[in-house]
Amino acid sequence: MRNCADEQVLTPEQQAAVRQEIHADQKAQQIEHIFQQKVREGLNGNVLVAQKGMVLYKHCFGLGHFERGQRDTLVDDSKFQLASLSKTFTAVGTLKLIELGKLKFEDTIQKFYPDFPYHGITIRELLSHRSGLPNYQYAFDDSMKVNFYKKEKPYPSNATIMHWFATVKPTPRAYNIPGRGFSYSNTNYMVLASIIEKVSGKSYEEYIHATIFEPLGMHQTFVATTKNELFNQHKTAGYQWNRRIPKDYYDDVVGDKGIYSTIGDLFRWYRALNGDCVLQKKTLQEAFVPRSFEKKGAKNYGYGFRMMLGDDNQPEFIYHSGWWKGYNTMFWFSPKDEYVIIMLGNKYNKTVYRVKELIDVLRSDSKSTDTAEETEAEI
Repeated sequence: MRNCADEQVLTPEQQAAVRQEIHADQKAQQIEHIFQQKVREGLNGNVLVAQKGMVLYKHCFGLGHFERGQRDTLVDDSKFQLASLSKTFTAVGTLKLIELGKLKFEDTIQKFYPDFPYHGITIRELLSHRSGLPNYQYAFDDSMKVNFYKKEKPYPSNATIMHWFATVKPTPRAYNIPGRGFSYSNTNYMVLASIIEKVSGKSYEEYIHATIFEPLGMHQTFVATTKNELFNQHKTAGYQWNRRIPKDYYDDVVGDKGIYSTIGDLFRWYRALNGDCVLQKKTLQEAFVPRSFEKKGAKNYGYGFRMMLGDDNQPEFIYHSGWWKGYNTMFWFSPKDEYVIIMLGNKYNKTVYRVKELIDVLRSDSKSTDTAEETEAEI
């Protein structure tokens, strides 16, 4: 017979902790089921889901290089091109210079690049995609690429693109006048990265590393232009339509893309964005203010972050997706329910952008998530 007097009686706090652990285990099982279905639909990549500081689920599915087979299975430290998710770092790097008084929201591009042909565009409009600038990738025809190749510099840099804009005739037509409306363009963040270099006196890579990666302990995160050999350890390759994508003509243009990272380092990034590790909270909150209300709908954009708005026009979900040459990414978090969903893929697969089922598991109420069915795969 048991001696009941010897049994441990849990305190209310311990009982709550046990219930939380059981609930977390149940969520992990549901999340596992969702990701197994994504794998059946072709997901190849690394994923991490955490809530209230606890990692509920983390897994690596597939290969870093398909040519190497099982000799190159994905690991926690596998590095993926973040594509447009890189914009979140450029935005925070820009806000840091504003916080330090080295840059102002109302500064125009001509303050740093006097010959830039589009006038009246401010830092604020670049951050929020309200500049009207054409996308640099579509603004120049193939003949310009041919002429550039003849100079034995096959891959343009940010400086090259800025010089193109300043000298090409005729000047590519702007999409809109500054401030009139939201128009997503990679040029905005390429220009911001170029301005960061002018103001800081460092390369974009050096500045972002010193300002963000190093202070946050993001030791597995690199800009594609780095010369650091550690970058090549567990670096993946991108695949689309069952073929490996070679180095792209615009791979060395950064700010709008070009950062490689891991699920672990992005979890560090999430925690930094929910504290005051890089920026003061009041400065960081500027990034999460919706700034595009020309069209009705839940989707909006702040400074470097997309968002889904609630009925009060305040962010219910904050996120950024990305696509670039076989890589596709999703970084999605909820300020209210304190969770983050990180999905990094190196074989293009649309399931990376589907978060609705995961949200239903993680949220604390039963509110519908119809608006979060699938996000755009913007680069």
